[in-house]
Amino acid sequence: MSDTAPIRRPRVAGASRTATRRSASMSDFFGAISSYGVTKMTDNVHAGDMRKRISAMFMVILVVLSLVYLRVFVLQTVKASELREISVKQRTRSKVLTAERGSIYDRDGAELAIPVPTRTIFADPREVTDPITTARALAMVLQFSPEAENDLAMRLQRKDSSFTYVIRQVDSVIAQAVADLDLPGVSSYRENGRTLTTEGLRPIIGRTDLDGIGIGGIELQYDEALTGTNGVLNREVNSRGQSIASADSEYVAPINGDNLVTTIHRSLQFQVDGILQQQVERILARSGTAIVMHTQTGEIYAMSSVRRNEDGTYGHSAGNIAAVEAHEPGSVAKVFSVAAAIEDGTVTPESNFVVPGKQIFNEGTQWKQEIKDAYPHKTEPMSVRKILVDSSNLGTVQISQTLSAERNRQWLAAFGFGEKTSLQFPGETRGLLKLARNWQGTELFTFAYGYGYAATAVQLVSAVNVVANDGTYIGPKLVSATVNNSGVSVPTPPTPTRRVLSSATAATMRSLMTDVVCYGTAKLAKMPGISVAGKTGTGYIRQDNGTYIKDDGSRAYFASFVGFLPANKPQFTVLVSIDEPDPSSQDRFGGTAAAPVFARIGQAIVNELGLRPEPGDTGCAGTRPAELGPGH
Repeated sequence: MSDTAPIRRPRVAGASRTATRRSASMSDFFGAISSYGVTKMTDNVHAGDMRKRISAMFMVILVVLSLVYLRVFVLQTVKASELREISVKQRTRSKVLTAERGSIYDRDGAELAIPVPTRTIFADPREVTDPITTARALAMVLQFSPEAENDLAMRLQRKDSSFTYVIRQVDSVIAQAVADLDLPGVSSYRENGRTLTTEGLRPIIGRTDLDGIGIGGIELQYDEALTGTNGVLNREVNSRGQSIASADSEYVAPINGDNLVTTIHRSLQFQVDGILQQQVERILARSGTAIVMHTQTGEIYAMSSVRRNEDGTYGHSAGNIAAVEAHEPGSVAKVFSVAAAIEDGTVTPESNFVVPGKQIFNEGTQWKQEIKDAYPHKTEPMSVRKILVDSSNLGTVQISQTLSAERNRQWLAAFGFGEKTSLQFPGETRGLLKLARNWQGTELFTFAYGYGYAATAVQLVSAVNVVANDGTYIGPKLVSATVNNSGVSVPTPPTPTRRVLSSATAATMRSLMTDVVCYGTAKLAKMPGISVAGKTGTGYIRQDNGTYIKDDGSRAYFASFVGFLPANKPQFTVLVSIDEPDPSSQDRFGGTAAAPVFARIGQAIVNELGLRPEPGDTGCAGTRPAELGPGH
């Protein structure tokens, strides 16, 4: 065997035939499948269906894209500003910068009402762990009543609330005492409060509520001017609350309210408050009022109101009695009756009338009434001067009868009765002055000596001031100017003035009223070394039963005195009224209850304002003139 011979593999029997059969079989299978599949797909696919499906898919995609683009367009155009604003709000924190309420000053720049920093204590009931104990601790520090403590405890138990006040506007010492308790859920924040330099100013200045809004007195009347404009601080913050630089950050500074300059003289006001309260307490009166007015300008230098509290103590009334309460003026009204007749030329100071001690009016009618004179006397002749000096009721009635009822009513209106004064004080009343045609019965006579119409103290002092001011009425004034934040002072409008009496009549009335003080019913109003003029008034107070007599048969009195000084050249007109002094006391009359207060206030005016009498003015240096008779 050759070495190059091919190597032969061994053949397996049947292998070739088996492979051949398997190859043929597979070939047949795939051929069949291929032939079947091609035939079926070709049969089911049509060109028109494919185009429809592609078009539908295209339209769906187009609509979806259109909606997306429309939404994007709306967001970027129509709603862009709204969304931008929402975005800014989400990342912007705003803080209100509270404006300070304007201060109120006296005529010399002394503070009367000023803003003061206070703390308001509040609680978050959700964080209070022990409401009862917390309320007890707070009540002890804040001196709550048991009722207030229980109310606080109930509010602290309301876990659905996140805020409740504990107390508003306390001073920093009290707030610190509460902070030292370290009570869970209790905290405080700063607020602006309001304080007066003297409590006697309360009836004039009024008050603000806890939110700094004027609710009474000048605070209410000038609330718009006193209230400032709050500022704001807007800043953008990140997710951690940290400030971020932004062009949208904003700072608007607060604008404080205007300051007010009043006509009040603080030191004089303080003294008048004390003098009036001493007298009201001494004679156990219900209340008292005093007003000091500058004769030529109508400016109010002092206005005091004192009232008895329910517990019997006395304090300065929250309301300005001088402007909001009206009373029948009593015998002070004789000034207007006499002045009217002298001005109209129906009488002179020397005119004589035969005056009885008592007289029956409207006899034979339902209004029949006996009127007695101010003091008992027989029928006697009296001059106009004596009638006023001795305060004769029936003599004044005779003087008034020289004019018609309508003319008398016109004169009362000319003196300012029946209308609000230029003060326009909140709650001020116009008083009561009926038309003459509506006067009935004794109303046709009693107006002459101060019954049948009602006036406020402000109206009354302004009316008497006509005589002091040479016959010219000038409206009362309490606020002289406003001062803005730039320091610019803007005077308030001048008060109205009008001529009521001639200078001659005014001079005559000053002479008669000087005699009232020197020789008549107002001797206790005299002051050493300076002349004083004025008129007393003692009126009965009308009761709920429609008469001037109480159900127990007693009477209630309203005592007053209105005068001015110096009498020969008046600088100040002063009113003092005492409401319901002790009816059993001799100090229930105008000459004994009110006139002495005038003298003390007059001395305070001399001391505080440096008032000096005119050369030759020595006050009441003479003796009672013979024409006035012996007096009574």
